[in-house]
Amino acid sequence: MSAAPTVAAVLGSGSWGTTFASVLADAGCEVRLWGRDADVADQVNTERRNDKRLPGIELPAGIRATTDPRAALDRADLVVVAVPSQVARATLTELRPLVGPDAVVVSLMKGVELGTDRRMSEVVVEALGIAPERVAVVSGPNLAREIAHRQPTATVVSCIDEDVARRVAAACSSSYFRPYTNTDVVGVELCGAVKNVIALAVGIAQGRGFGYNTTATVITRGLVEITRLGRALGADAETFSGLAGMGDLVATCSSPLSRNHTLGKHIGQGMSLDEAVAATGGTAEGVKSCRSVLELARSTGVDVPITAGVVAVLHEGMPVDEMARGLLSRPQKAEGLSAEG
Repeated sequence: MSAAPTVAAVLGSGSWGTTFASVLADAGCEVRLWGRDADVADQVNTERRNDKRLPGIELPAGIRATTDPRAALDRADLVVVAVPSQVARATLTELRPLVGPDAVVVSLMKGVELGTDRRMSEVVVEALGIAPERVAVVSGPNLAREIAHRQPTATVVSCIDEDVARRVAAACSSSYFRPYTNTDVVGVELCGAVKNVIALAVGIAQGRGFGYNTTATVITRGLVEITRLGRALGADAETFSGLAGMGDLVATCSSPLSRNHTLGKHIGQGMSLDEAVAATGGTAEGVKSCRSVLELARSTGVDVPITAGVVAVLHEGMPVDEMARGLLSRPQKAEGLSAEG
């Protein structure tokens, strides 16, 4: 007799939540997709589509959408969280009584919580009142639309309990989605959060008309910022050269499918933040997370000049050209992680 399929509840019917629900269904899971938009749920169930978030893409048959969290979470072995990072705590606190005592919670979120500087796995632990060993995070070069089209990609599943990481990896492994595992949750989450900020910086530079040399410089020095901050917080240095680090950074900084990159480009072209949000079709995670990343870096004593520049442009009224001049006029020093800035 074959084993019963893994039951997965995906919280959040946006583009990444819907895409990961498809990955899980293609991997053989029974999937319930929860969101607050009744029209999205109805379309997923009747047409196998979510045209609001993934227009033109047919979803697998193994997904059932609902606006009822109790129906979504009933008997769920995996609870996948794909809500915006800054509303995660409130959402999960509300749903806490419905999460099973043995369920593994998987965070797809990439951010740092404003006001607390908590990484998303820490928010999950606190909001649901569960042990850190029950929380896994997924991060990598995971542009939702490409994966929804079943284009090949790899990712990292990280949990401090290696067996849990392997269990989650098995649940989402398919012919086009290749998960690797590690136990460096701190490093993987910091990569996912800070790369959005670096992508904003790249977009700003490209919107201003700067070319590939500038792009390569910002990406490379951005990776140094991510690595320096991660190492100060105890992360594994190898994580930053891997899929969750360099892999995700390159994808997010290079693709027009990246909302952070796109919004940054609008800013570089002279739009206000409100105009850029409207033109992008929503707020990019890095817009809010850049402030909490900067707070975290300052509390740790780590210099993050690119992040500081993004915060100054988006939230403090600094002109883009002044940000560029400020970065280029920093004191000369040797290249390397040990050198600040």
